[in-house]
Amino acid sequence: MRKLAITRTVSCSIGNCELTHLERASIDLERAREQHGYYQSVLRDAGWEVINLEEQPDMPDAVFVEDTAVILDGLAVIARPGASSRRRETASIANELALHLPVAHLPDNTRLDGGDVLVVGKHIFVGISTRTTSAGVKALDALASGFGYATVAVEVDACLHLKSAATAIDDESILLNPHLVDPSVFADFDVITTDPTEAGAANVVAIGSCLIHSAAFPLTTALLEAAGHSVISVPLDELAKAEGAATCCSLLLTNII
Repeated sequence: MRKLAITRTVSCSIGNCELTHLERASIDLERAREQHGYYQSVLRDAGWEVINLEEQPDMPDAVFVEDTAVILDGLAVIARPGASSRRRETASIANELALHLPVAHLPDNTRLDGGDVLVVGKHIFVGISTRTTSAGVKALDALASGFGYATVAVEVDACLHLKSAATAIDDESILLNPHLVDPSVFADFDVITTDPTEAGAANVVAIGSCLIHSAAFPLTTALLEAAGHSVISVPLDELAKAEGAATCCSLLLTNII
């Protein structure tokens, strides 16, 4: 069995990225690529086979591959990004995923960003946000239910995506910023809340026995470690200027033959 991480080179045009909640700031392209490369090296060191897709110079947000697809056990669902400028990103992702998993596509009349989709075991929480519509949630549910998943819609308005507010530590545990999303949604899970001074700290990538977490949030990292979790801090501050976070930069496929 293989563990694959699909990533993509940071675009030279990332400075023209879509922004919803942040003011535009200058992005150091070389530094962003260095940080992305370090992120990839952490994945490799943890036993993941990293597939790095070629740069898309005319697609500023293309490094954030998470938004283009939802990975389920036995199926890859190609998303319909809420920002029209990002919909061209999905074609090459679909071609790559089709080499490893059956692929399904959401209907053209739906909108759904992968960053709004939190898969925890057989539970799928989907944020209804500026990028994802209720029609997108219903279309994903129609596909996922055939694979044993239960889907829950979650209102998101204080941040870009659901996974800006909550991510999975493992199949039983959630890292949550309770000021960005209703905590009662995750009442059936063990919850670690972020440090209240670190607004963007709820995003982690679970890569087996450890978590990738942004180095910008040391207090929340300390909370995770105090709870017994192994954390690798990765600098992501340049990508954060494009409203990116740790989960945004990869699509993780497990149990691939």
